[in-house]
Amino acid sequence: MAERDGVTLGLAELIEMRHQVVEVQLFSAAGRRSPLIGLHHSRLRGRGVDFDQVRAYQPGDDVRAIDWRVTARTREPHTKLFHEERERPVYLLLEQSPRTFFGTRQQFKSVLAGRLAALIGWAVLEHNDRIGGMIFGGERLHEVRPRRSKQNLLRFFDHLINANRALQDPALAQVPRITFNQVLRRAREVLRPGSLALVICDERSLDVATEQHLTLLSRHSDLVLLPLSDPLDHELPQAGLLRFTSGQAEVELDTDRADVRQGYAEQAAQRRERWTELSLRLGIPLLPLSTADDLVEQLRHLLRQHRPGYTS
Repeated sequence: MAERDGVTLGLAELIEMRHQVVEVQLFSAAGRRSPLIGLHHSRLRGRGVDFDQVRAYQPGDDVRAIDWRVTARTREPHTKLFHEERERPVYLLLEQSPRTFFGTRQQFKSVLAGRLAALIGWAVLEHNDRIGGMIFGGERLHEVRPRRSKQNLLRFFDHLINANRALQDPALAQVPRITFNQVLRRAREVLRPGSLALVICDERSLDVATEQHLTLLSRHSDLVLLPLSDPLDHELPQAGLLRFTSGQAEVELDTDRADVRQGYAEQAAQRRERWTELSLRLGIPLLPLSTADDLVEQLRHLLRQHRPGYTS
């Protein structure tokens, strides 16, 4: 059993996550479906499919798929049939920024993100799809092209561990970092039509520009939103004067004041509502996760109760 401290990630822990794939139904199995399965077999945008056969044209067929050569030879309209690619590209867009290097319960948000990425990665390989992704938040973007191989997933883990370890360097907050919006812009360039992208990021990362990028990305790729939070993101304890820092920026809050605690909670509620509105508008799954609870148990609950928007 790999040792887990909830603060840092190790290779043994990420490899061990493969044994938990059977505990949560992420992708298809005979007679069973999940929200991710619904995406996995949804309509593909563009021609993310392979040619299958030609048959006689039937009313309702897409006229753009008519095979004009066969039609001319037989003098009867024929149409091409396609089937989905068996190996679908799956991308993990994974945040490892200083703001994720935080947690007050079982794990830091950066660790929760890594464990989630590992679980999904092993599930994708078991489903015979291609896994790759982008890790962002540090000095540079770590990008791994999707392939259906264990070695490729381990390469992704190597980048993930390096990015996670870098979070312990105090100087990290002083260097230029790859932003979430830069990654989404890059994703729009490299994701082919019909790809599945799982966005694993801090709940606080959503802004107007981010919504625009996600909207554009959703037009040719399927998305799953997985924002991460800590209980302290949503509610302040009554604990006197608290100081929060982010790089060189500092702010002090008097948590003994009821209006301060209420205002803080209202801002958190607005953030969650913004994610919900985006999910509903784009018609894509939203699976919010917390540092306070076990990852597999949370996923089980969310997949059972899933609907677009936040689930109680």
